[in-house]
Amino acid sequence: MKSNKDKKIHEYNHHVVKKLFSFAAPYRNWFIFASLALIFSTAAELSLPVLMQQTIDRHILSVWYRIPENLVSSVFQNGKRIHKSEDSYFIPESDLPSFDIKDYRPQEEWYVFPMDETFVFSESRKDIIPVELDNGGYGALPKSIVKTMNKDDYYSIRKINLKGLGKNSILYFLLLCLILILSFGEMYTMAWTSQGVMKDLRVTLLGHTMKQSLGYLGDTPVGTLVSRITSDVETINEFFTSVTISVLRDLTVMAGALITLYFLNPHLALITILTTPPILILTWIFRKLARNAYRGQRHWIGKVNGFLSEHITGMEVIQLFGQEKKTAKEFKDRNRNLLKASLAEMYVFAIFRPMVDLFTSVSLGVVIYIGAGLHIKGYLTLGVLIAFIDLIQKFYRPVMDLSEKFTIMQSAMAGGERIFQLLDEDHAIADTGKESVMEKVSGKIDFKKVKFAYKKDDYILKDLSFSVDPGETIAIVGYTGAGKTTIASLISRFWDIQSGEILLDDKNIKDLPLDFIRHTIQAVQQDVFLFSGTVLENITLGMDIPMEKVEAAAGKVQADSFIRKMDRGYHSYIQERGSNLSAGQRQLIAFARILVHNPSVVVLDEATANIDSETEKLVQKAIEEVLKGRTSLVIAHRISTIQKADKILVFSQGELVEQGTHEQLIARKDLYYSLYKLQYEKGVS
Repeated sequence: MKSNKDKKIHEYNHHVVKKLFSFAAPYRNWFIFASLALIFSTAAELSLPVLMQQTIDRHILSVWYRIPENLVSSVFQNGKRIHKSEDSYFIPESDLPSFDIKDYRPQEEWYVFPMDETFVFSESRKDIIPVELDNGGYGALPKSIVKTMNKDDYYSIRKINLKGLGKNSILYFLLLCLILILSFGEMYTMAWTSQGVMKDLRVTLLGHTMKQSLGYLGDTPVGTLVSRITSDVETINEFFTSVTISVLRDLTVMAGALITLYFLNPHLALITILTTPPILILTWIFRKLARNAYRGQRHWIGKVNGFLSEHITGMEVIQLFGQEKKTAKEFKDRNRNLLKASLAEMYVFAIFRPMVDLFTSVSLGVVIYIGAGLHIKGYLTLGVLIAFIDLIQKFYRPVMDLSEKFTIMQSAMAGGERIFQLLDEDHAIADTGKESVMEKVSGKIDFKKVKFAYKKDDYILKDLSFSVDPGETIAIVGYTGAGKTTIASLISRFWDIQSGEILLDDKNIKDLPLDFIRHTIQAVQQDVFLFSGTVLENITLGMDIPMEKVEAAAGKVQADSFIRKMDRGYHSYIQERGSNLSAGQRQLIAFARILVHNPSVVVLDEATANIDSETEKLVQKAIEEVLKGRTSLVIAHRISTIQKADKILVFSQGELVEQGTHEQLIARKDLYYSLYKLQYEKGVS
């Protein structure tokens, strides 16, 4: 049977993406802003080569041609920069419809320049041809004559070109600044969006997990749940920051580059498009190889992590039985397989990247070769050729980026599927509470013909019935597996029974809100769980409780003295699971926690099972304080600790077989007597 780690990764899952974007909905304005910033920054980026082309053709080279009037009327209608002389038109080279008038292109090149009141020329030149234009007078000179001029005259003629060059340089710089600002805004807003989505996902996942039943949480490995909430959510961050907006940017750049190429020169743009199929085929092949390589690497990462987690946790057993060499060998085998899988992924990328570079260079070489030939023949300006080279590089750059983003998208799809699989699985105890919350709870408990099974038809409790009066202390004893701890879980409704009723103050607990039940009925487990944090935080559990009340509770349960001896008293740090405290100290803190939260019903589940006899005396005093004035169920391991209980219930195989006081049960000489005698003889020996 395949594990969840081996589950097939979908390249693209519409439902996962739809759900991800539903979490991004609160940040839609940020996303819209990032998209607009992307569009404008892409437009600005694609404007740079066009601006460079215009600067080269109109201001650096500034070549004009003199075309007879009869040709212009037929092939060049509505030109933007036509300058009319007596019998002809002067047209800049960049505005010529190159292939349409290839048979009429004149060989002589000209300069056209303004001749206003600021125009200064060192000597009168009769070879200047006057040119008519609506916004002032212009003149034209052959390029061959201009080359022979002195410096001042040359400057006068090229003054307009120098001015245009300066304006375009400033515009180029401003466009670069605009791209910088928009790119920063785009990246910042997408990072903000992705972090917000991650925060919401983690909060939702943790909230959903905390509502699940103990059965589901017990069957699901803790590592799996932690992985879903941490690493799987992190892949969503990469999806929004590295995939969503990046793919949109890449596609926008590629589409914009093609459109710009077409408007610069349709023929050369067509040649560029014809060079793309090899790269598209290579990208498709890479996608298949990368998916398989990624699956293999992901599989063995899971194997290695699982092995490390299990064996580091069980290191004491490994050392105790001298299994270090065997464990090292097993880890070495798994690590070698992970290395092979990682190298397989590396080989795919190591082949793909140079191949894309090769095809890009070949495509660029083809365009340069054909474009240079057209330029030599006069069909293409130098500025257009340079702009083409820049735009082609911009077009091919996203191809590799898109291919590499495919792997990230696969990771995000896999992480998203696992996240939403967890959210879709609802094993929570239904909060069916409809009754109004009682202002004061007396603590009366009734079990009426309760049947319960963890697994279908394998009943742990069978038609169980008993009652607990308010303020009464009931002890529950029996052999292991009799169902003692199950009763504690059922009272707090961590599990739902199959049939029968459990009543609190004559009200079915299914009709009471879960929050109310769990504030009213609280338990101290055999293995007390303490969180990483201070002693105070572990007692109050985040509630705003006055320090005086905390100290008073700790004093009553014999915990105040050892807490004050710690480095910082109530502000001393407790390590994970309370590892820097003894079992008895953990129990005493748990009792202080109970007193502070003041429940009406207390359940003690084997509270003295794992402590020594000396500590047990302190714990017994603490128990007396905790139980005072409260209904209590004491699940006992040591019979000596429950002899003063108001009533003792004896369980066997899920059934109540005896009940009464200690003296009454001893006198019956039945199951309870056997348990007592067994422990008594063990204690004597």
